[in-house]
Amino acid sequence: MMFKQENFNTNNLVKFFFTFSLFFILPVFSAFCQKSGKVDVIVSDERINTLLAKHISFNENRETINGFRIQIFFDSGNNSKSKAVDVMNAFKTKYSKVGAYLTFQEPNYKIRVGDFRTRMDAQRFLHKISDAYPNAFVVMDNDINFPNLDDDYN
Repeated sequence: MMFKQENFNTNNLVKFFFTFSLFFILPVFSAFCQKSGKVDVIVSDERINTLLAKHISFNENRETINGFRIQIFFDSGNNSKSKAVDVMNAFKTKYSKVGAYLTFQEPNYKIRVGDFRTRMDAQRFLHKISDAYPNAFVVMDNDINFPNLDDDYN
Protein backbone atom coordinates (compact mmCIF):
# COMPACT_ATOMS: atom_id res chain seq x y z
CA MET A 1 0.00 0.00 0.00
CA MET A 2 1.41 3.27 -1.07
CA PHE A 3 0.67 6.69 0.48
CA LYS A 4 -0.08 9.54 -1.78
CA GLN A 5 2.04 12.64 -1.29
CA GLU A 6 -1.02 14.80 -0.78
CA ASN A 7 -2.34 12.67 2.09
CA PHE A 8 0.92 12.35 4.03
CA ASN A 9 2.90 15.52 4.56
CA THR A 10 4.69 17.26 7.40
CA ASN A 11 1.83 19.59 8.26
CA ASN A 12 -0.53 16.68 8.84
CA LEU A 13 2.03 14.95 11.05
CA VAL A 14 2.56 18.08 13.16
CA LYS A 15 -1.19 18.58 13.53
CA PHE A 16 -1.61 14.96 14.61
CA PHE A 17 1.11 15.14 17.32
CA PHE A 18 -0.14 18.50 18.55
CA THR A 19 -3.71 17.23 18.85
CA PHE A 20 -2.56 13.98 20.46
CA SER A 21 -0.42 15.79 23.05
CA LEU A 22 -3.10 18.39 23.72
CA PHE A 23 -5.87 15.92 24.44
CA PHE A 24 -4.02 12.89 25.82
CA ILE A 25 -0.55 13.68 27.17
CA LEU A 26 -1.14 17.07 28.83
CA PRO A 27 -4.17 16.01 30.92
CA VAL A 28 -2.30 12.95 32.20
CA PHE A 29 0.84 14.99 32.93
CA SER A 30 -1.06 17.77 34.70
CA ALA A 31 -2.94 15.23 36.83
CA PHE A 32 0.38 13.96 38.19
CA CYS A 33 1.74 17.48 38.72
CA GLN A 34 -1.18 18.77 40.77
CA LYS A 35 -0.42 17.07 44.05
CA SER A 36 -0.96 18.60 47.46
CA GLY A 37 1.49 21.26 48.66
CA LYS A 38 3.05 18.95 51.23
CA VAL A 39 6.53 17.52 50.75
CA ASP A 40 6.86 14.08 52.29
CA VAL A 41 10.49 13.25 51.69
CA ILE A 42 13.45 15.33 50.57
CA VAL A 43 16.16 13.35 48.87
CA SER A 44 19.54 15.06 49.03
CA ASP A 45 23.22 14.34 49.25
CA GLU A 46 24.42 13.74 52.82
CA ARG A 47 27.24 16.24 52.26
CA ILE A 48 24.65 19.04 52.06
CA ASN A 49 23.34 18.14 55.51
CA THR A 50 26.89 18.04 56.88
CA LEU A 51 27.67 21.45 55.39
CA LEU A 52 24.44 22.90 56.76
CA ALA A 53 25.23 21.57 60.25
CA LYS A 54 28.71 23.16 60.11
CA HIS A 55 27.20 26.47 59.01
CA ILE A 56 24.71 26.42 61.89
CA SER A 57 27.35 25.56 64.50
CA PHE A 58 29.66 28.31 63.21
CA ASN A 59 26.94 30.95 63.39
CA GLU A 60 25.76 29.90 66.87
CA ASN A 61 29.03 31.25 68.27
CA ARG A 62 28.91 34.60 66.42
CA GLU A 63 27.79 37.59 68.42
CA THR A 64 28.21 40.25 65.73
CA ILE A 65 27.46 40.68 62.04
CA ASN A 66 28.35 43.11 59.26
CA GLY A 67 26.04 46.09 59.08
CA PHE A 68 25.76 49.84 59.40
CA ARG A 69 25.94 52.52 62.07
CA ILE A 70 25.56 56.28 62.07
CA GLN A 71 28.55 58.34 63.10
CA ILE A 72 27.28 61.38 64.98
CA PHE A 73 30.55 62.72 66.42
CA PHE A 74 34.31 62.64 65.95
CA ASP A 75 36.96 64.91 67.42
CA SER A 76 40.61 64.98 68.33
CA GLY A 77 42.67 67.16 70.61
CA ASN A 78 42.23 68.45 74.14
CA ASN A 79 39.10 67.34 75.94
CA SER A 80 37.90 65.32 72.92
CA LYS A 81 37.15 62.29 75.07
CA SER A 82 35.00 64.25 77.51
CA LYS A 83 33.16 65.91 74.58
CA ALA A 84 32.53 62.47 73.09
CA VAL A 85 31.19 61.13 76.38
CA ASP A 86 28.89 64.15 76.72
CA VAL A 87 27.53 63.64 73.18
CA MET A 88 27.03 59.93 73.81
CA ASN A 89 25.16 60.53 77.09
CA ALA A 90 22.93 63.17 75.49
CA PHE A 91 22.12 60.76 72.66
CA LYS A 92 21.35 57.90 75.07
CA THR A 93 19.02 60.17 77.02
CA LYS A 94 17.01 61.04 73.93
CA TYR A 95 17.14 57.62 72.20
CA SER A 96 17.34 55.03 74.95
CA LYS A 97 16.52 52.05 72.68
CA VAL A 98 19.41 52.77 70.29
CA GLY A 99 22.91 51.62 71.15
CA ALA A 100 25.70 54.22 71.25
CA TYR A 101 29.37 53.25 71.00
CA LEU A 102 32.48 55.25 71.82
CA THR A 103 35.60 54.25 69.92
CA PHE A 104 39.10 55.67 69.68
CA GLN A 105 40.99 55.50 66.42
CA GLU A 106 44.08 57.56 66.82
CA PRO A 107 43.80 60.56 66.98
CA ASN A 108 39.97 60.69 66.92
CA TYR A 109 37.27 59.78 69.38
CA LYS A 110 34.13 58.68 67.55
CA ILE A 111 30.53 58.12 68.55
CA ARG A 112 28.61 55.71 66.38
CA VAL A 113 24.99 54.80 67.04
CA GLY A 114 22.61 52.02 66.06
CA ASP A 115 22.86 48.44 64.86
CA PHE A 116 21.37 48.44 61.38
CA ARG A 117 21.35 45.43 59.08
CA THR A 118 20.83 47.46 55.91
CA ARG A 119 21.93 50.88 54.70
CA MET A 120 18.27 51.74 54.13
CA ASP A 121 17.44 51.18 57.82
CA ALA A 122 20.38 53.40 58.80
CA GLN A 123 19.34 56.11 56.33
CA ARG A 124 15.80 56.05 57.72
CA PHE A 125 17.08 56.64 61.27
CA LEU A 126 19.59 59.24 60.07
CA HIS A 127 16.68 61.19 58.62
CA LYS A 128 14.99 61.15 62.06
CA ILE A 129 18.05 62.52 63.88
CA SER A 130 19.34 64.89 61.18
CA ASP A 131 18.02 68.02 62.93
CA ALA A 132 19.93 67.25 66.14
CA TYR A 133 23.01 65.88 64.35
CA PRO A 134 23.35 67.67 60.99
CA ASN A 135 26.88 66.35 60.33
CA ALA A 136 25.99 62.70 60.98
CA PHE A 137 26.52 60.11 58.27
CA VAL A 138 26.09 56.38 57.68
CA VAL A 139 29.16 54.14 57.95
CA MET A 140 29.71 50.45 57.35
CA ASP A 141 30.71 48.53 60.46
CA ASN A 142 31.91 44.94 60.60
CA ASP A 143 30.90 44.29 64.19
CA ILE A 144 27.34 45.39 64.83
CA ASN A 145 25.25 43.58 67.41
CA PHE A 146 22.33 41.53 66.21
CA PRO A 147 19.53 44.10 65.95
CA ASN A 148 16.21 43.41 67.58
CA LEU A 149 13.87 43.07 64.62
CA ASP A 150 10.93 44.41 66.66
CA ASP A 151 12.61 47.78 67.35
CA ASP A 152 11.51 50.67 65.18
CA TYR A 153 13.94 53.23 66.70
CA ASN A 154 11.26 55.85 67.22
